[in-house]
Amino acid sequence: MSCGFYTIDKPAGMTSRRVVDVVAKLVRPDRAGHAGTLDPLATGVLVVAVGRATRLIPHVQAGRKVYRARFLLGRRSETDDTSGNIELVDPQPAIAPEALATAVKSFVGRIAQVPPRFSAVKVEGRRAYDLARAGKDFTLSARVVEVHSIEITSWASPELELEIHCGSGTYVRSIGRDLGIRLGCGGVMSGLIRTRVGPFTLETATGLEDLRPELLQSPLLAVAELPRQALRREEIVAIGHGQRVSWRGESLEDRREVVLVDSLGQLAALGEFRAETNQCAPRLVFLDSEPG
Repeated sequence: MSCGFYTIDKPAGMTSRRVVDVVAKLVRPDRAGHAGTLDPLATGVLVVAVGRATRLIPHVQAGRKVYRARFLLGRRSETDDTSGNIELVDPQPAIAPEALATAVKSFVGRIAQVPPRFSAVKVEGRRAYDLARAGKDFTLSARVVEVHSIEITSWASPELELEIHCGSGTYVRSIGRDLGIRLGCGGVMSGLIRTRVGPFTLETATGLEDLRPELLQSPLLAVAELPRQALRREEIVAIGHGQRVSWRGESLEDRREVVLVDSLGQLAALGEFRAETNQCAPRLVFLDSEPG
C-alpha cells in the first residue's frame, strides 16, 4: 500500500479536485486527497496525500503558506479576482508608494478577514460559491487569520505584486480586495502562485504530465518538526496492538505529539507523550499490519 505525498505544480485553469482525480488514477486502489484548495486561477504547490498519509492532511494544512500574488488596483469584481466581471473604478486614484507600503503593513499579524463570496466556505450547509452563482443574498462572517509577512515585490500602477507568508485559512483574494478598499480604489487578484506549504516547495513539485510512482514523498515530511523515536522490534508489536511504549528521548511537555518510526526510519505511528509514565500512547498507526 502506498503512503506519502505528491507535491504537484497545479496548472492554471484546473480545479484542485481534478488534480486529485488524476493522482487517484495513478495510485488506485489507494485513496488520495489534497491538503488545501487552490482556485482554478492559481498555480503552484498543491500537496496530494496518498493512502494512509491522508490522515496527515491536517498537519500539512497547518503549515505556513507562501504565495506570489499579482493584483490590479482600481478595479472590483464579484469574485475578487479577474475571473469575474471587472468594474473599473473611475476616476483612478493616484497611490503614493508610501501610502501603499503603510496600507500593506496593516494586513500583517492576526487580522479579521471576510472570505470571498465566491469561495468554498459553507453557509448553512451550502458552498458560498453556489449561493453566489444562484444570486442568493447571504452574509459571510469574518474569520481571524494570521499573516506572517507581506513584501511588495513590484509596483507599477495599476499592477501590484506581493509575496505573502500566511497561515491556514487565509484568502489572498480577500487581502487584495481589502487592500483596495483601504486605499479607496478597489483591487482584484490577477494571478497567484503558491510556492510553499510547510516543507513542500515549488522547487520539488512535479507537473501532472511527469507524475510517476517513484516521485511519492515520505509521509514524514508532514511531521518533520515533531520529536521522533525509533522503535525496537518488541515496541513495533506493542504499537500494532495499541499499547504504550517507553519514551527514551528528550524531556517533553505532557501530551506532546511525537513520531514513532521503525528500524528502517519509516513512519510507524503518531503518538501522544504521557509525562506521568514517560510513555507514548499510539494515536495514528501506519503499520502495514493495520487494516485500512
